[in-house]
Parts: sequence; C-alpha cells; structure tokens
Amino acid sequence: MRLCPRRLHPDPFPLPHRLLGDFTVTSLLGLSSCAGEEKRVGTRTVLVGHRPVADTEAYVAQKFCDNRIVSSKYTLWNFLPKNLFEQFRRIANFYFLIIFLVQVIVDTPTSPVTSGLPLFFVITVTAIKQGYEDWLRHRADNEVNKSNVFVVENAKQVRKESEKIKVGDIVEVKADETFPCDLIFLASSSTDGTCYVTTASLDGESNFKTHYAVRDTTVLCTDEAIDTLTATIECEQPQPDLYKFVGRIIIYGSNQEPVARSLGPENLLLKGATLKNTKKIYGVAVYTGMETKMALNYQGKSQKRSAVEKSINAFLIVYLCILLGKATVCTTLKYVWQSNPFNDEPWYNEKTKKERDTFKVLRMFTDFLSFMVLFNFIIPVSMYVTVEMQKFLGSFFISWDKEMYDEEIQEGALVNTSDLNEELGQVEYVFTDKTGTLTENSMEFIECCIDGHKYKDCMAEVDGFSQPDGLKYYGKAEKSREELFLSLCLCHTVQIKGDQVDGLVAHPERKYTYISSSPDEIALVKGAEEKYGFTFLGLENNFMKIRNQKNETEMYQLLHVLNFDPVRRRMSVIVRTSTGKLLLFCKGADSSIFPRVQQEEIQQTKVHVDRNAMDGYRTLCVAFKELTEKEYDKIDRQLNEAKMALQDREEKMAKVFDDTEADMHLIGATAVEDRLQEQLAETIEALHAAGMKVWVLTGDKMETAKSTCYACRLFQTSTELLELTARTVGDSDRKEDRLHELLLEYHKKLIQDLPKNRGGLKRSWTLSQEYGLIIDGSTLSLILNPSQDCGSSNYKSIFLQICLKCTAVLCCRMAPLQKAQIVRMVKNTKGSPITLSIGDGANDVSMILEAHVGIGIKGKEGRQASRNSDYAVPKFKHLRKLLLAHGHLYYVRIAHLVQYFFYKNLCFILPQFLYQFFCGFSQQLYDAAYLTMYNICFTSLPILAYSLLEQHISIDTLTSDPQLYMKVSDNAMLQWRPFLYWTFLGAFEGLVFFFGVYFLFQNSSLEDNGKVFGNWTFGTIVFTVLVFTVTLKLALDTRFWTWMNHFVIWGSLAFYVFFSFFWGGVIWPFLKQQRMYFVFAHMLTSVSTWLAIILLIFISLFPEILLIVLKNIKEKSHQAGPFDLPVLVSYKRIENGYVKAEDAVTNLAERYPLRIP
Repeated sequence: MRLCPRRLHPDPFPLPHRLLGDFTVTSLLGLSSCAGEEKRVGTRTVLVGHRPVADTEAYVAQKFCDNRIVSSKYTLWNFLPKNLFEQFRRIANFYFLIIFLVQVIVDTPTSPVTSGLPLFFVITVTAIKQGYEDWLRHRADNEVNKSNVFVVENAKQVRKESEKIKVGDIVEVKADETFPCDLIFLASSSTDGTCYVTTASLDGESNFKTHYAVRDTTVLCTDEAIDTLTATIECEQPQPDLYKFVGRIIIYGSNQEPVARSLGPENLLLKGATLKNTKKIYGVAVYTGMETKMALNYQGKSQKRSAVEKSINAFLIVYLCILLGKATVCTTLKYVWQSNPFNDEPWYNEKTKKERDTFKVLRMFTDFLSFMVLFNFIIPVSMYVTVEMQKFLGSFFISWDKEMYDEEIQEGALVNTSDLNEELGQVEYVFTDKTGTLTENSMEFIECCIDGHKYKDCMAEVDGFSQPDGLKYYGKAEKSREELFLSLCLCHTVQIKGDQVDGLVAHPERKYTYISSSPDEIALVKGAEEKYGFTFLGLENNFMKIRNQKNETEMYQLLHVLNFDPVRRRMSVIVRTSTGKLLLFCKGADSSIFPRVQQEEIQQTKVHVDRNAMDGYRTLCVAFKELTEKEYDKIDRQLNEAKMALQDREEKMAKVFDDTEADMHLIGATAVEDRLQEQLAETIEALHAAGMKVWVLTGDKMETAKSTCYACRLFQTSTELLELTARTVGDSDRKEDRLHELLLEYHKKLIQDLPKNRGGLKRSWTLSQEYGLIIDGSTLSLILNPSQDCGSSNYKSIFLQICLKCTAVLCCRMAPLQKAQIVRMVKNTKGSPITLSIGDGANDVSMILEAHVGIGIKGKEGRQASRNSDYAVPKFKHLRKLLLAHGHLYYVRIAHLVQYFFYKNLCFILPQFLYQFFCGFSQQLYDAAYLTMYNICFTSLPILAYSLLEQHISIDTLTSDPQLYMKVSDNAMLQWRPFLYWTFLGAFEGLVFFFGVYFLFQNSSLEDNGKVFGNWTFGTIVFTVLVFTVTLKLALDTRFWTWMNHFVIWGSLAFYVFFSFFWGGVIWPFLKQQRMYFVFAHMLTSVSTWLAIILLIFISLFPEILLIVLKNIKEKSHQAGPFDLPVLVSYKRIENGYVKAEDAVTNLAERYPLRIP
C-alpha cells in the first residue's frame, strides 16, 4: 500500500533539492500533495526499530518483502513439469516425441524402442544436468539466507538468520562482515560517525569508501542508546542505480519539534558490500531481499543457445521438408499404383474384412504416418545424443588444460555450461571489466619530476637525491622539491589503518597500512615515504602529521578539503603550517591543472607528462599557492556558506572551488603504474588480429580507465578519441541538445565522410584513421532513456552506428545493469554478432549473463562472477587460448559432426526411398535391426571420437597465429553452401549404393549353383556398402590420428561384420520371422558381391579422393603452408558482397602487425 507522505510542521531543516533528471527530491518524495502527481515516483516510509511515532502523526502500515535471496530456477515440486516443458519446447525433442507416439499407436515397420530409448536418454541426461546446476544455486542461496546476523531488539542483541530481517530492523554489523541488506547508516564505533566499506562485489572497486552517519545519531553507538531512537525514514522505492539514493530521516525528540535530515548515497550501506577498518556499525534496514540494489542488478539466467544449434534447427527444417515430401510422394504413388485392382488385392494377399471396411482417408493417413516413421531416420535423434556427449566430454579438455592452470591460486579453468563450447570460436565482440580483469588493481609509484627534472629514488647523501641522466639541479628545483613531497603527503584522503600515533612520537621503523577510496592516492603516499623519505603519520584532531627526511615530525592543520570530482578532475587541501603559513596544495589531471598555473612553468613539465602517458602510466600534476589571511578568510566564508546552502549546493561549491584553485604555481608531476595483468597487451592484440572488437565496461573513473586502455594497447597513440562524457556534454539544461550535436558531429566524421567498405565485409571494421569512443554512465542514460520532451528519439541508433565504427570503446562509470544494456544493444544489432563478456566481480554478473558467452575471472573480488559464468579462467591472458585454440577447434569439430550426421543419414534413407518404386510402396529395404543399430552402434563412435580429438591445425599454430580464427568466423562451416555440398554428396552416394546393387542384381543368379538372392540380400549389400563408405569418408577427413581414432573406426567396421554374422547365424526365439537367417554369410560366398562392394565403395569415395589429390597438387604448386582447413570449408566470396577469409586476414595483418616486445 502506498503512503502519501505528509509535510512536517514546522520543518527547520527542509530537504535540499538535489537534481535527479527532471525531478527534485521534493517531487520524488511527494512532499507537497498526493493528488494529481501522476509522474511521481513511489515512496516508502520506514519506522526505525518498528517504534511508532507520536500519536498525532498519521501512519499507514506498508508491506515489504522479506530478506530472502532467490536465484534458483526450480523447486522440488515444479522441477519435473517445468523442466519437461522447457525441453519439449525444443523442436527436435518435440518432433521425436511425436514420432515415438506414432510408432506406439500405428502399426509401423519399426519398433517404438528405436525412437523412445534415445529420446528418453537425452531428456534424462539433460534433466540431471540442469537439476544439478540448480541445486548448486539453491545451496549458494541458503548459505546467504541462513547466515547469522545480529538485530537490536529491546536494547539487546538478538541472533537471527539473514532471511528473517525485516524492513525497519536495526542491524549490527561488525568488521569484515558483509551487509545483509541495504541499511541506512545510523552510528558506528568511530566517534566521528564514519565507516569504511569495500564494494568489490558490487562495482568491482576494492578500495575503501567512506560513509557517514547522520550527525544527530552518531552518539548512539551502543545497543541501549540506539534502542532509544525514535525516527522515520522516507525514501524512494527500490531502484537499481548503485550510485543514487534520495531520502530523509525525521528524528523525534521527547520535548522537541521533529528534525529532518537529508539522506544520500553516502548514508546508504549496500547489501554485498563489506565493512572494513571499523569495529562495528548500526544501521536500519530500508531495502531487503530481492528489493536490494544488488538483487535488482542481478539478471536471471536465461537459456543460451549457440549459433550451431540455430543452424541445426534450420537444417532440420530442410530435412523435415524432404521427409514430408518423401512420405507424401510414396503415399500418393502407392494409391495410384493400387488403383489397379490386381495391384490392390492380388490373389495371394487378400484383404481382411476389417481392412475392407476401413475408410480410405484413414488408411491413407496411417500409410502416410508409416512412411514418415520409415523415413524418419533421415533426422536421427542419435545426432542430439552425440552432440550432447561431444559437448559434455569436450568440456573436460578445457578443465584439463595445464597451460590454463594458475599456480598462484592453485586452480585451473572451469566449465559451468558445456552447451556453448563451439560459440567460443565465433566471438566478434569482447566486453571486459577493467579492475581485477585487465589490471591486478595494484598501484605502484614510478617516478616524479620537479620543474622538468626527473627523480626516481632517494640516495643516502645529505641532499637525499641522485642526479640521473646527468641533469643539473638548480635552486628552484631544490626548493620546490620539498613542496612536491609535502603535497603528496598532505593532498589526499588517505587514512591509516589501526591505532593512531600517540602525540608527537613517531616510530621510524614502523610500517603503516594506508586505506583510501583511491588506490593511486595510496601509491603516492607510499611513494613519498619509500622513495623520498616523507611519511604521512595520520590525521588526529584535524592535524596531519608528517615525518620528513630528517626524521622530524611536522604538524599541519587541515583547514579544508576541496574534494575530487570528475568534472573538475582535481582535488585540493588548505593547510596551516606550524609557523602560521597558509598553503593550498592541488593535484589533478594535466588538462585541469595547466590552465590554472603560470604559463611559463608548463612546458618543461609537459614533456615528462606526455612521455609518461605514452608509457601507459597514470600522471598527476601538482601545484600550490600561498594564501594571505585575508584571502583565506574570504575562502573560508564562501566555503561555509556554500556547504550550508540548501539549494544548488553543488553548483555553489564548484564556483568557490573554481575561484580558489586559480593563479597557482606548478611544482611538477608524478607517474603511477596501475599494474596490468601479465601478457595483457599481447592478448588484446591477438584478439584484435583475430577480428574481434574489445570494449571496456567499468565502474571506475574515466581517467583511470583511459590510462589502462593506453597501457594495454587498446587505444594506440594514433587513435583519435571521441568523448561523450559529463565533461563534454556539460551539466546545463541544454545537455541533451549538446549531446545531440556531438552525436551528429561524430556520426558525420565516422560514417558520412568516409567511403563505404568495398564488399561490406562483416569484420572489416578497421579504418585508415583509428577512432576510439569514451562514454560515461550518465551520458549513456541520456542516450538510452531520453526525456519525453526531447525530439531526438534516434539517439540510440546514431550512437550504435558510431560505436560499431570505432576500433575500441571505453564505457566508464557504468552501473551493472548499464553494462548489460550495452551488451544487449550490440547483441541485437543487424547480423546478431556473437558477444562475450568477461569480468571478475558481482557487478559483472548482469553482462556475463546477457552475452552469448560469459567468462568469469577467478580473481580477488569474490566468486560470484565465476559462479554465474559459462566458463571461468584464472587470468585474462587465458582468454587467448580459450578462444583461438579451444574455441576454433570446438567449432570445426561440431560443425563437421552436424554436417556428417545429415550426410550419412541421407545416404542411409535415400536407397530406402528409391526401393519403394520397385516394391509397390509396401516394403522396407533394411532389416529392423540394421535400422535401429545404424546410428546407435555402427556409425556413432567414429564421429564422436573425431569430434573430440580432431586437430586440423595444431594448437600451438592456432594460438600463435590469431588470423586463423577468422577462417571459421561468421559460422563459415555451417552456411548453406557447405550444407548443400554435403547434401549433394549424400544424394550422390545414396544413388550409387542403390543403383550399383540394382544393376548387380540384373543377373538374377549370383551363385554358381543357380540360387537367386532375395530382397533381404539386396538390402544387406546396400547397407554394407553404406556402412563402409561413410566410415571411410570420415577416415579421409581425419587430420589428427590417435590410437582411439584407429580403434573406433576399424573397430566399428569389424563390429558390423561380427554383428551381421551373429544376427544371421542364430534362430532368435523372440522373432516371428527369421528373415535375416544366414543372409550375410550366404551373401559373402559370391565373388560378384565382393567385387560389387569394393567397386561401389571406391566409386562413392572417388570425388573426395580426387578433391584431396587436386588440392595437394595445388598446394605444392603454390608452396602453401602445411596447415589448412578441411576441404569442405567454404569461404564467402567478394562477388556476393563478401571477401575471402584469406583476403580479410591479409588486410588485417597489414594494418595490425603483431608487436612482440
């Protein structure tokens, strides 16, 4: 039930209006009235501790969900019906179910067991696999839901299971524990009402973030004190944005008017985040269970289907049409033939009374179904069994790969979903997280420069410095040197973990653990300490303590912190020295510092900044200025006024910051390295060379992400960057107009002004000028969700066209659902490119689930990503072998398997169809045992072994030559052209089998004694030629022979011969007709039969042998390399609007030569 919040009277602290799209907090909370507010976002009112407010206040109880998390798909009761329903939605399973029922109901030539047993096997195996996966999800849910938490009730701590937390409960969380739901922070063990959390499992950032309690509740830091709090919280209804929260808390005193305080994201502790460096906190639950921001950012697992499965379905429809055509032709011609009374009822086969009384239409229908069942083997269910086994068994090769084993974590690759193995060989877009995926999230201070002179390390001499590169240092450099190191120790938000330093006593040998929301701040503070001898000792009572090179402790009073924001891209502090001097230290990006310092000081520092940026280091420039007391008093007054402003606070603060950070003196610059994962740049270059586009989707700041993209060679120095960020779009009311202008400008530059690609190759995305796009979350929201009054509804289309033309795209400040939106947008473009998402944190789960293939990194950010992924690998570098080797081979293997199955079954059924024209449409050609055993025993193992072991190109070659990946891209081996080739090959061989034996039987006596062979001998000869031909065809296609290939190929042929002797050599008591008795043995006594079998096998395989010989001659004449694809792979040609894969590879190799460091 929705509550209409009432306006407090009087309200001494009204809420500040924080702009959020087109709404203010007032409109979001509906503080004016409820009537007529059609667009108002719903609100909720929470009673803190479930204590009612004063009797004079009206309150209508609201119903909230419990705190259970549910990620599972099935329950014990709905598993069987739901799973069966999902499985029979697959066209193949449903088709074979119908065939099975027809065989049960109608009198058909074959037993229902031939279709029912394989179908039952497939359904059972799939159900067991899916049931096990869902059981794992149930177990993970229970671990969370049954975990113990402490709730404060009646001034006492009560232990409860997490799932029993209700909205309004006051929860106590201790250090290193995870928040069980979304809490409003009330109080902590710190007297200043702050706490530190890590949100690694939410947004991928493992750095500490500071959260603040409302100042009126900070003193309530015991169970007894917090239980005395009477308050209500009014806030927005649950929404998935991690970085937005709007609400207010109304605190009721015993004899005082209610006090209202505004609440923002800094007061909200999110489920999934972890409390750090704080002994305990108290918070009140506002969002629970599936309404928490973490749960709202979780996308349910959907059934992923590979491109190969879609191709199978397309081919299946073609063969279904062939099947229906054959059954229709045979049924029609049967009744045409039976129109002659003699043919309909010969003297030796008179009809029974029941047959005469049956309606002709009904007889025609049952005959049609009988022919459907007889020809049904053209689409064998055994293909689906073999595909399932190939995927399941093939996935073990990824898990067993020793090169993908990581010694550090003692784990290798993991396969969670074996259904997508072949999809690894078709990837076109790679979407990757940054922190923990591309980087190790480990910052290291490299060097600094002062007045253009570089300093790397501290020496033991008195002045403390060496003179590298033969540079001479002048007086100003010596003087400024100390100021730079002071700024590194003072201009930051770093805190020291553990006990504070007592008084002025410092311990020179002590190592301090620093914590901060920014890892590069920690790197700078550590760098100043370890390399230059200036140590930050902590903050106490607003005094920052520094130990200088001479081991002396200096005190600096911290007066103001001008916090960093992405628009200013800098931060500053104002401090007072022990001698009374007032100093402002400022650090930030070069583009934000250079316009604010003396112009003559820039050039010599800029050289070092540019060089460090090219080396992939993160650079910061440092400046300072000395303030007079009068200047400081003015700044102090303006800052306090801006901080107290209830409206437009951010704009007023920004104006004061802008005025304060002017006319500074440039000291120098620093270089920090965000350590990349090993072999990262080489992996990304290999992916590029393989024709894949790499997009980085991160929740991190733009500067950090941009630097990483340069370091890993995603952006080259020649790449022209196009920006769609808050900085370029602006924050004014015209930002949508400005966004539209930028989109049109970039669209004109990339699409309209450039000539169209010749032939329109799908993967020829490189241009003469490389372009990279940078976009942030707020701008993406404008593009995907433009306001109603905005006339430009085609933002998304223009934006997508721009993205697809860029060689690389960086999306920063992304919420988890925005990452999934980006993936979905690309996935649904024309041509449906195959997408892959890779990440290591819970914030990446949505995009991992959205992409065709999801890869989890077994990193430091927990295991939610790897649990929800299709595949998990220890490091990003393992993606290279996973895609270029395993993916390529899996695709070639399964593509050959699918084409081969359709081919061998067309060879199998075509003679059966042709035979109907010679037997009055009333007889089967093969014995029922052969019909049943053909796909299950005689021809199944050789293709299964091939699909598991074949390596048409060695793994080392595939890994070292990424361009080979493009040869099988765009589902090349399962296009209509190779499919038609296999189909015509099967039709040709089927005709050879039937008519070859038919001409053999023109001589009615094949034996010296004058005995005549019958129809079962005819069928057996055809079947023998068939089994040997299709098996030897697979042997010709095999490039990588192992003992297992030899065993199953020659063993299958030997088993067929053995079975035929055995089946025809015994009188079976359960058979009514012993029609195969001694047929096979008798058949082999004829020399003519032997010659016919050998000759027909050779004629059938002759086209294949001829193609191989011609190909080898061509290769030798052109001196081709030793590695090539099988003959049957066809490439799209330029006349049809495509270019050959070889040409695409050559063009790409010329533009993107691999750089070996």
